[in-house]
Amino acid sequence: MAGVPMVTLSNGQLMPVIGMGTMSMVGPEATKPAVVEAVKAGYRHFDTAYSYKSEKALGEGIREALELGLIESRDEVFITTKLACGFADPSLVLDGIKASLRNLGMEYVDMYLIHIPLKLNPEVRKVPVAKEDISEIDLEGVWDQMECCQNLGLTKAIGVSNFSPKRLQQLLSFAKIPPLLNQVEMSPLWHQNKLREFCKAKDIHVTAYSPLGAVGTHWGHNKVVDSDVITQIAKAKGKTTAQIALRWVYEQGVSIVAKSFDKERMRENIDIFDWSLSEDESDKIGQLPQHKAVVFANVYGQHDVVLHLDAEL
Repeated sequence: MAGVPMVTLSNGQLMPVIGMGTMSMVGPEATKPAVVEAVKAGYRHFDTAYSYKSEKALGEGIREALELGLIESRDEVFITTKLACGFADPSLVLDGIKASLRNLGMEYVDMYLIHIPLKLNPEVRKVPVAKEDISEIDLEGVWDQMECCQNLGLTKAIGVSNFSPKRLQQLLSFAKIPPLLNQVEMSPLWHQNKLREFCKAKDIHVTAYSPLGAVGTHWGHNKVVDSDVITQIAKAKGKTTAQIALRWVYEQGVSIVAKSFDKERMRENIDIFDWSLSEDESDKIGQLPQHKAVVFANVYGQHDVVLHLDAEL
């Protein structure tokens, strides 16, 4: 199995092109051992968020990997976490990253992202969210404090998630430190061509989440892994449908966050770098009908600000 390639971000920072996602329905007790297994398998990039409630278990898993000698220092792993919508206020951004660092048991993260361009009442504890508890984000004020997080050394870099070209253009109009990265849904059934073209022109790296359609979640679908086209290609190449889908996404020039806590699938998902798709195979996948998995209105409610976000993405 080939090692995981690195992508060089626009600030010169190196990031492994595939990361392990830690958003899970099974709870923190499963996350820690999964992280240790992921390190054994060769993962060095881990993606979490304050709202996932997996930061603490991720930090514990990394410390166990250090104790076992699987890695020699914290610097060998790339950690991404995200500003929760409840902290998406200029007065709360520093509180947000400090809370994440406490959870992780770390002094810094490698990448800190605005999770979603929405602001929620910090007291919200259930979904769907009431209309009065959701509002537009003060993007200029929040980004100023994200820049402060980087300047204070709490994160090595800053970026965004779930940002459309329109919102990125707004952000770039005042950012002193431009976003290095935009993490968005992307899969063989959701190509994000317009967004990727915009990001490439602005030197913003794209990371794909839900590259398999968020299969296994209540908001996702199995249309990627059950695709007849992808299944036929997988059989012909002796690969899994997940491997074919992940390889196609990687070949579009983006990095990937993929989640599996199963040891075998974890290793399969990272074993995509010593083979490639033919032009014909890639074209067949590129012609598949588009189907979005992550619809924010399913989580945050049918409110105008949420529906506008879904429409943008």
